[in-house]
Amino acid sequence: MELESPQKEIYGKEQLSALKAQRLAQEIAFGPVVFQVSRLMIKFGILQMLDDQKEGYTMEEIAEKAGLSLYGAKVLLESSLTIGTVTLKEGRFVLAKAGWFLLNDKMARVNLDFNHDVNYQGLFYMEEAIRNGKPEGLKTLGNWPTIYEGLSTLPEPAKTSWFAFDHFYSDNSFEQALKIVFESNPHKILDIGGNTGRWATQCVRYNPEVKVTIMDLPQQIEMMKQQTKGMEGADRIDGHCGNLLDPNTSIPQGYNAIWMSQFLDCFSEEEATSILSRAAKAMNKDSRLFIMETFWDRQRFETASYCLAQISLYFTVMANGNSKMYYSGDLIRCIEQAGLKVQKIHDNIGLGHSIVEAVIEG
Repeated sequence: MELESPQKEIYGKEQLSALKAQRLAQEIAFGPVVFQVSRLMIKFGILQMLDDQKEGYTMEEIAEKAGLSLYGAKVLLESSLTIGTVTLKEGRFVLAKAGWFLLNDKMARVNLDFNHDVNYQGLFYMEEAIRNGKPEGLKTLGNWPTIYEGLSTLPEPAKTSWFAFDHFYSDNSFEQALKIVFESNPHKILDIGGNTGRWATQCVRYNPEVKVTIMDLPQQIEMMKQQTKGMEGADRIDGHCGNLLDPNTSIPQGYNAIWMSQFLDCFSEEEATSILSRAAKAMNKDSRLFIMETFWDRQRFETASYCLAQISLYFTVMANGNSKMYYSGDLIRCIEQAGLKVQKIHDNIGLGHSIVEAVIEG
């Protein structure tokens, strides 16, 4: 594995002093406590009240305003003080920068809800998932082979948090992605793994002539029909049922563009290569395949690389047991093994996506 800047400079050498490394080791050891304390500081409205009152509040005032006992407020505030989300000035607790980001950065809130509502209990089974190659933590949500069969029936609040997480990352990329895909003026687009149809609806609004077919599991197609019913351009959105985990499931032909957004990270490298091989068979010399993924090694900011590397463990424990957020070189290898040629990679799309543009070899 080789890395480019800035990841090469960050991950290629020790970044911490001995004292900071010692501190990080303890933060890791107490990670579950830090997570839950910080979540409750939001849920009980404490961070918000400190954001509203820049001069801060005393512990007693916070307990009263939050409807907590003095003991409850004390353990949360003392923990948060050492975590670094609040500071203490002249007997008054004040919001710190980290607390402000935890409260106001939408990405942080989406990630926090996703980890608590979808992943938290299941992460207890990470060891079994890694050893067995199966999503052993998924049983905390329901009885499905993978999470994808259960998306339409996930219990709340897991369902809301899952879709909020998925849509947050993809939606911020659509404006740039539409310009890239429609540069070649496609008339028919096949959206593989189109889920609730958010990309498809963007396409039919962007171009009044284009027709989009979503290929996905039957339950996803039904959910897509419900979500798009009555929307502008919905009459130009069609569904095609298919389980691409089955190597005998072919991909329909006759499309100018094939779109896969946040899709191949749901499959192992072997499975992804199989899907890409079938996509190649469905393409002609004028077809283009667009793959939008968040590669952890092609991020502009290191924090994004950190988040993506941790999100990989959701796939390990909860989703399917064998996929991850891709290192770009691994996916490029799968594309080439499938008989496709990478023509161009568009980086810095939205919140850190890349779009790989591929054509059939030769």
